[in-house]
Amino acid sequence: PTSPPPTTTPPPGQRVDNPYAGVQGYVNPEWKAKAESVAGGNRVSNNPTAVWLDRIAAINGTPDSSSNGAMGVRDHLDAALAQGAGYIQFVIYNLPGRDCSALASNGELGPDELPRYKSEYIDPIAAIQGEAKYRNLRIVNIIEIDSLPNLVTNTSGNAGGTVMCDTVKANGAYVNGVGYALAKLGAIGNVYNYIDAAHHGWIGWDSNFGPVADQLKAAAVASGSTVANVQGFIVNTANYSALKEPYVKITDTVNGQTVRQSKWADWNQYLDELSFAQAFRQKLVSIGFDSNIGMLIDTSRNGWGGTARPTGPGPSTSVDAYVDGGRVDRRFHTGNWCNQAGAGLGERPRANPEPGIDAYVWVKPPGESDGSSKEIPNSEGKGFDRMCDPTYTGNARNGNNMSGALPDAPISGAWFAAQFQQLMQNAYPALS
Repeated sequence: PTSPPPTTTPPPGQRVDNPYAGVQGYVNPEWKAKAESVAGGNRVSNNPTAVWLDRIAAINGTPDSSSNGAMGVRDHLDAALAQGAGYIQFVIYNLPGRDCSALASNGELGPDELPRYKSEYIDPIAAIQGEAKYRNLRIVNIIEIDSLPNLVTNTSGNAGGTVMCDTVKANGAYVNGVGYALAKLGAIGNVYNYIDAAHHGWIGWDSNFGPVADQLKAAAVASGSTVANVQGFIVNTANYSALKEPYVKITDTVNGQTVRQSKWADWNQYLDELSFAQAFRQKLVSIGFDSNIGMLIDTSRNGWGGTARPTGPGPSTSVDAYVDGGRVDRRFHTGNWCNQAGAGLGERPRANPEPGIDAYVWVKPPGESDGSSKEIPNSEGKGFDRMCDPTYTGNARNGNNMSGALPDAPISGAWFAAQFQQLMQNAYPALS
């Protein structure tokens, strides 16, 4: 007998191809209130954003925290049901030795605390997400930002190599932690897992592109997981890389030099996130991930609009003048990641915007700090990273450029009203 035609709304527990398609996303009321506390914030406050679970206490809610709200996982899921939302997004973000290459977003678990990660963090989240009353809600889990690519780019032998990245690579904390999270959460029929895959300015070089894909595959089949637990990947979370560079192409040539030879591109194969995400998806499929995987692109802070936005390519006097005059990404260097001055809101969240792309998303909630611009004592395990200091003159990772960070920033995850104001001012597409 022939198979019946697919239904538009599958039975509970049966996954759809794209969890973002055809349904409304959950609007976090705590982020919405912060956005509306800034003049004009109501223009964007009804966009869906992700809920970050950046420590064990966040599972039940942290009313005394500067970077989490009072609502816990169950509170958010209940609120999503009350809203009639079709999907909700959580960021799973608490690996042992978290963010081994930076200090601003270090976490509470030491590099050897994988058992705690499993039993005190992943297991309770899975228990709540698996409750029957949420079975008709599409639960999207964004898996461990800035983790697995670090094992390729920030271990010994690289300009950004750190002892912590060497440690978590050697002891398997990241690979086994991610694998466990995928297996445990992926066992829930209405859960969709998307693994973080950095951004083009991090892994767009040939030397990183394939090895990072292989590292993601290794994690996807670790700790009892299989690639079937992976619905896709996300790029540009907590970063600022432009979605599209309309005036500069990687194949352009100026005075006999290619754009790849410019200081900005520095031999990277990509200039923007869309081209990178689509190419990286093909690479991931080629090494064994499902052909139906979709990519997410975080567009929460990569609009780069405002008066500084170019309207055409730069002068053809040199390849650097051509690129620097025409690129819409106005950072000093693609390695700059902290509270970038001049950034703007990007494309609003929507499903199926381009082939291979499940959605544009705001997983990093606009207005939440990347890290403090000076050391601020806190009880959340978050350190001070000089890349968040506007006076910092850089290091090997960012080509010894200025950090480009905004001043007076609070610790990572805390509300940064001045940044949110700037993001609205420089939004592209512009806000009405």
